[in-house]
Amino acid sequence: MHLDRRLTWQKHIWSKIKALDAKLRSMYWLIGKKSQLTNKSKIAVYKTILKPVWTYGIEPWGTASNSNIEILERFQTKAIRSMFNIPKYIHNKYIPHDLRLNTVKQEIAARSLKYQQKLTSHVNALAAKLMGSGSTVYTRLRRNSVPNLVKRFTKE
Repeated sequence: MHLDRRLTWQKHIWSKIKALDAKLRSMYWLIGKKSQLTNKSKIAVYKTILKPVWTYGIEPWGTASNSNIEILERFQTKAIRSMFNIPKYIHNKYIPHDLRLNTVKQEIAARSLKYQQKLTSHVNALAAKLMGSGSTVYTRLRRNSVPNLVKRFTKE
């Protein structure tokens, strides 16, 4: 993980894009549009090899700006289009839905919800305070926090 001074996560996301692109290129013979694999097998390869690369550490970098998260979503649709030979006239918002895959924003919302549930039921009482309940925190910067990620990405 790359931590920059202002926690924008831009360098981390770009390094993930480069790693994903290298993996996709090296596996193109296996999952490309001319591959003989079934669609089910291609989805399994995507979920076991490509998805863990971009979901690693998603809880902290899920607070990145929308523009940085959309970079990952563009890569996801590009990879899925090349894997399944999806024509350009099909809109990007229908592709993950038809293949029953989560978008990056949906994955962030699901993982942050799971993280919140783990913290609320944790045996250590100090872990529940990580959610920010009980005291109001005032900051000058408008930052997205982990508890707000579910609201942020489910409204779209």
